[in-house]
Amino acid sequence: MNYEDLVKDHAPQMIDLLIKDMVKKSTVEFFFNFEEEDQWSILTMHDYKEDKEISLRLHPGDVFDLHLGYYDEEDEFFEIVKVLSEQEKKAIPDGLKKLMRKVLADEEGMRVPGNLLSK
Repeated sequence: MNYEDLVKDHAPQMIDLLIKDMVKKSTVEFFFNFEEEDQWSILTMHDYKEDKEISLRLHPGDVFDLHLGYYDEEDEFFEIVKVLSEQEKKAIPDGLKKLMRKVLADEEGMRVPGNLLSK
């Protein structure tokens, strides 16, 4: 399965993978970022063995999207983005949604214990 199919057809499983990785950590860092008129809160997992990253982003208007970034054989970086449907958003625990909304509203990143993400 290629990365495009993975993001397109398996977003809930990728979100679950991201959450399982973060829950194991003692501290998880959320970031706030912006570009021109857009802004978002972001949670990212890095897989250095496979040279890829998975990110969940929250934009204004409660728009969540899933990002998969990876390097190809020539070391060029690619990013695949999928806006999550209402059904796919259900894979995101309420505690994680609240934290991401707070980061977006406050326009400031934060660190929290990893176990908060599963609630």
